[in-house]
Amino acid sequence: MPRIQRFRVLPSIPVELSPLMKIAKNMWWVWNFEAIELFRRLDLDLWREMDHNPVAFLGAVSQAKLKEAAESESFIAHMKKVEDELDWHLSKKSWFDENHGLKMGVGIAYFSAEFGIHESLPIYSGGLGVLAGDHLKSASELGIPLYGVGLLYRLGYFHQYLNIDGWQQEALPETDFYNIPISPVKNEKGENLKIHVEFPGHKVYAQVWECLVGRVTLYLLDTNIDENSMEDKSITDQLYGGDTEMRIRQEIVLGIGGLRALHAMGKTITVYHMNEGHSAFLAIERIAAAMKDHKLSFKEALEYVAVSNVFTTHTPVPAGNDRFTPELVDTYLSHYYEKLGITRGEFLALGRENPEDKNETFCMTVLAIKTSTGCNGVSELHGKVSRGMWKNIWPSLPVHEVPVDHITNGIQILSWTSDEMMRLFNRYLGPRWIDSPVDKELWKNIDSIPDSELWKCRERLRERLVSFARRKLREQLIFRGAPQTEIDRADSVLDPEALTIGFARRFATYKRANLILRHMERLEKLLLDKDKHIQIIFAGKAHPHDTMGKEIIKQIINLVRDERFRGRIVFIEDYEINVARYLIQGVDVWLNTPIRPKEASGTSGMKVVPNGGLNVSVLDGWWPEAYNGKNGWAIGKGEEYEDLNYQDEVESQSLYNILEKEIIPMFYERGADWLPRAWISRIKESMKTILPQFNTNRMVRDYTEKFYLEGHRRHVKFGEQDFREIRNLSRWKETIGKQWKNVRVTGLFSEDAKEVTVGSQLRVRAAVDLGDLAPESVKVELYFGNLNPAGEIVEGAALPMFLSERRDGGECIYEGKVLCLRSGQFGYTVRVIPSNPSMVRKFEPNYIAWA
Repeated sequence: MPRIQRFRVLPSIPVELSPLMKIAKNMWWVWNFEAIELFRRLDLDLWREMDHNPVAFLGAVSQAKLKEAAESESFIAHMKKVEDELDWHLSKKSWFDENHGLKMGVGIAYFSAEFGIHESLPIYSGGLGVLAGDHLKSASELGIPLYGVGLLYRLGYFHQYLNIDGWQQEALPETDFYNIPISPVKNEKGENLKIHVEFPGHKVYAQVWECLVGRVTLYLLDTNIDENSMEDKSITDQLYGGDTEMRIRQEIVLGIGGLRALHAMGKTITVYHMNEGHSAFLAIERIAAAMKDHKLSFKEALEYVAVSNVFTTHTPVPAGNDRFTPELVDTYLSHYYEKLGITRGEFLALGRENPEDKNETFCMTVLAIKTSTGCNGVSELHGKVSRGMWKNIWPSLPVHEVPVDHITNGIQILSWTSDEMMRLFNRYLGPRWIDSPVDKELWKNIDSIPDSELWKCRERLRERLVSFARRKLREQLIFRGAPQTEIDRADSVLDPEALTIGFARRFATYKRANLILRHMERLEKLLLDKDKHIQIIFAGKAHPHDTMGKEIIKQIINLVRDERFRGRIVFIEDYEINVARYLIQGVDVWLNTPIRPKEASGTSGMKVVPNGGLNVSVLDGWWPEAYNGKNGWAIGKGEEYEDLNYQDEVESQSLYNILEKEIIPMFYERGADWLPRAWISRIKESMKTILPQFNTNRMVRDYTEKFYLEGHRRHVKFGEQDFREIRNLSRWKETIGKQWKNVRVTGLFSEDAKEVTVGSQLRVRAAVDLGDLAPESVKVELYFGNLNPAGEIVEGAALPMFLSERRDGGECIYEGKVLCLRSGQFGYTVRVIPSNPSMVRKFEPNYIAWA
């Protein structure tokens, strides 16, 4: 093969327009509609053709149009205004500065396998990535000192198209890294920065790129470089592509390589946040680095690393958690056994719920939980589900006490709100809503928006969605080779004045895209009603290996082609951020029908709210926290069924009833001024109650104040005085481990009667044998609560007992009291747990002694 010399062609931008490239290279423009309008002014058709990618756009726009813009005082003034806004965003005093500015040295690294910032950077597949992208945007808004770390996928996630039979096909177009808003990171010699990780028998190298997201920098690793073999170049080819071995290779590069990239750039990081378990190998690398740099033992280093690791799980089903066989772990990570000074079994135990089970696979979620003191699910319900999923790590602990918290997801409102609605908010709420989306009092001003203006805005957005859907459908039919008559009919699908329902998400079977299709005779009446009909727009991808998901898409396509429903049901192919934007801005109703409790959070429904859309959803994920009976509709009352067919039947009937009796009549009921007043009232209630709570500014503030600042404080505290506190804690835990088998509750008794009255106190005494442990090393608790029919305490409460007597032989007498505040059947018991002021987590696995 001939030797090829590389060169790069850069956009030729007139000097007067030089700020355009500065704006294009910082993805702050994604959530600033004035910046987007600036690019659109140059060439609207080309902007759309370039998929709203400003870097590629500026390289393709004609010199004539650039010259015309450079000579336009209006355009120059617009550009200057946008540049000033960017500069102000980068330099303004932020929420973090005002509230936590004195906490110097805070540095947070946020690791995620995908980031959905904008469609021009295709390194995302769905909700997890979009949430990660919104996390970065809000971190920039709030001034959080945070860096993102991910992988730069050459082929991204697949593009979807349907064949003539309606069966999903996948295409993988290559991304040109030099025509997207990223830049290579340079080392001190001015060369492209590269790091390496160890693979069996060789090293794999990765180049580091950076993407500016306002004040935040996202670093992305790329293995498609000359130093690697063809096999290793493909590691960062495809998001969630390949087999299990490809997955572990990607996750080593992400976790270990990402950490090394931060070190190579000299970044001071005090807190590490793992967004899902894909990056959990960073904990292993952190432990190894702490042992080498600070001369800590493995157990000391594990304690030190865990106090500043944060882990967020997004997966409510066991199958969604990455697991690797012990043999695969041996192949890729056995060199860490010696590096950490531990046995193979001890290493594998880090990823096992039951360390003694030699047949259990190595789970990345378990690794993340065991090496992080801050763990959370992404909604209140998901926190509860997660505690149940991972209770075996703490086998003798009541499920509700399993240390997995929750921080409910949100959206970065500016990224998802239409231009029209933004202008409406600016007019009636004032500009403060942009910087203070968590201000509940501010959102109450929604009531000041005239119903007529809000409804006109809604009608424009629906019309735009219908126009977009027609254009996309026409493109799909042409690509598919459909007859011209069918292509021409695309121009008349959907009614811009009809009640429009949207369902768009990953086509996993548990999300039940076809629930609304269960009884077609009822749905047919709603679709074909002459005066009050509905229309449905579907979009979404099935995983390439999910045959059942693909069958659901084919079922929908068959209905789309049914002459009865032509124009009333539409499927938009290749669901991505741009398609989502049109859908969430234009639909009247957003439909969400997962099998509870399999939806961790779900944020698509949040995105319709600032655009005046309403949610009808199963009470799963975020919706149980948001729904108040007046801001949308709930399917069912939060029931969970063992018979899924019966569940589908019950909930589909509930959905039809809500549509027939509530949604459709309310939408079409118009007053003398032709306004649906009751519908508009519900839109306003939805905005007032949901927007101030379910946004990523609130979410990132929660992470900062619950986990980031605490993690930073511990990182600094435990590193002081040559890690004295962490060394002492590790030695103390070693003693506890040796002595705990001798700890037991030998007696439990109360002098009070079996029946007591409300308002009285029940006095309890317990005899505890501590063996050789000092009383200062334990905490004895009185655990009590309501009894269920099986005689078990349900979500009990724990109260400390005090040492009243110390007897010869190590036995101690503890006393405690229960205040009886209500009547019923109650029970109590006593437990002993290790206690040390330096412990971050209250409970240690396997170290709980019950009476």
